[in-house]
Amino acid sequence: MEMEELVEQFARNVAAQTEALRQGNARTGNKHARQYTAALQELRARGNAGRDALAVLLKHPRMDVRTMAAAFLLRYRTAEARAVLEEAAKEGGVAAIGAVMTLKRWDDGTWALDPE
Repeated sequence: MEMEELVEQFARNVAAQTEALRQGNARTGNKHARQYTAALQELRARGNAGRDALAVLLKHPRMDVRTMAAAFLLRYRTAEARAVLEEAAKEGGVAAIGAVMTLKRWDDGTWALDPE
């Protein structure tokens, strides 16, 4: 699968998970989480080229997509990812919870979403 397709799969499934959770459907949300995780793993397997491809989502129109991409890109694109997470934390909503927790883990040195 092309990297652009994987990035689209990641974004589409993050958004779908958010919508499923808003509707109280955890089972469907988990299905979408598995799908975006699979796309992420394939992108990671391609090294920094995959991370660069994912980084386009730091400017995605949906905050949940930007925030999820930023969470996985903190080590690789620290300044850009941190700015996205800080923005999400200030805005509130669903993305804010993950953003706050990700920043906390980063700041206390326990973040491990994309180890070297």
